[in-house]
Amino acid sequence: MAGVAVARPLLLLLLAVVGLPAAVGLGVNWGTMASHQLPPSTVVQMLQDNGIKKVKLFDADAEPLGALAGSGIEVMVAIPNNMLDMMTDYDTAREWVHKNVSAYNFGGGVNIRYVAVGNEPFLSSLNGTFLNVTLPALQNIQKALDEAGVGDTIKATVPLNADVYQSPKDTPVPSAGRFRPEISGLMTEIVQFLNQSGAPFTVNIYPYLSLYGNDDFPLDFAFFDGASSPVVDGNIQYTNVFDANFDTLVSALTAAGVGGLPVIVGEVGWPTDGEKHATAAYAQRFYTGLFRKLAGNAGTPLRPNQYIEIYLFSLIDEDVKSIDPGNFERHWGMMRYDGQPKYAMDPTGQGRNTALVGARGVEYLPRVWCVLNANAGNMSRLADNVGYACTYADCTSLGYGSTCNGMDAAGNASYAFNAYFQVQDQDEEACGFDGLAVRTRQDPSTGTCNFTIQLKTTSAAAGRPTVLFTTALLALVLAAMVTML
Repeated sequence: MAGVAVARPLLLLLLAVVGLPAAVGLGVNWGTMASHQLPPSTVVQMLQDNGIKKVKLFDADAEPLGALAGSGIEVMVAIPNNMLDMMTDYDTAREWVHKNVSAYNFGGGVNIRYVAVGNEPFLSSLNGTFLNVTLPALQNIQKALDEAGVGDTIKATVPLNADVYQSPKDTPVPSAGRFRPEISGLMTEIVQFLNQSGAPFTVNIYPYLSLYGNDDFPLDFAFFDGASSPVVDGNIQYTNVFDANFDTLVSALTAAGVGGLPVIVGEVGWPTDGEKHATAAYAQRFYTGLFRKLAGNAGTPLRPNQYIEIYLFSLIDEDVKSIDPGNFERHWGMMRYDGQPKYAMDPTGQGRNTALVGARGVEYLPRVWCVLNANAGNMSRLADNVGYACTYADCTSLGYGSTCNGMDAAGNASYAFNAYFQVQDQDEEACGFDGLAVRTRQDPSTGTCNFTIQLKTTSAAAGRPTVLFTTALLALVLAAMVTML
């Protein structure tokens, strides 16, 4: 764990970028879907300790914004997808801007730079739910910003997943990139509006997802240290999927008549648990290459020799995120749930790995765990109890290829029981499980599997049965495993 005396490594990275002042380009995503959250003031201090000058939020919650006031950190606030329909009414959009932007626009206030209108609203999996409301919402928010007198410095944008563009199957190269046929007309309207308003295109690019569920994808193409089989596109050879993806977008923008539209990478990162490719070693490898690329102003083949503005995804693990996309969803953080760094970074892009500065003054619950009671007589209800625990607590680290996958059935049960016990703030009744569990002060963690002690916080989600319901499917798998006892 990093101490307070560690230098500000991300600031060093920014200073190392020739020709750029500190804080240009690099930001982080700050998500808050956690059962026990660090105090916002602690997170802001951690951002400052690491020289991070930009942060992207997923809403406009008053607590994080209040903590960011006076910090000088550049902020992208957000309107969630479920509010887009409301923003098609201009009076509602104007009121939102007044409450969540103008109210913080004062000396010593919040340095808001962008408003994210929705988050990946055109994902194929959303089946067109937000197709008819996103552009009107975007237009209304920008109009409201202009009317409030801040439109010259605060721009409305739409963070979009990279699935909004593609190359044809018969010409799978970046230069053939176009927007998806079924949304091509809408996307053209959006990018032309962004171009007119002076706002950037915001895209989320995930090289990790190219590997996930696709064993035929070449592993080295997901990173930045060279590929054995590059993608050849005319005179260009692409050696990593990030550049190929980014330039597919550039080609799509060019085809839509806005080839010079600025692009922000709203999310890019690598998870560390929940799947065989989600490891700390791969995350470190990915960030080392990415930082080297940024430090060298490499750009991409279609936009060479320029620094790409990016927001790393993400700052902290979030244990109540939906795992519909995969168990890895709760493990994107560069920091653990408690704000402590998971691995060394390469902050200067020069191969000098060093630790990030962890959160200071973190308060934990007592060092008490809940584990399987080896002396319990009747184990017939063990599977049901493990299933219950994993329905309401995060057991994703037990999945195939994950950090806790190597334990035996008793270890799996203990992990599940402890996860639930911690989420419930170590309530005595939360370590019952029909007499199958017992509290202990002996740490049951193994070399690779950490049995957590949760944070001491007033924002705990204890007792709410819907907190982690999406783990029910995983719970069935674990329940089957413990029947081996």
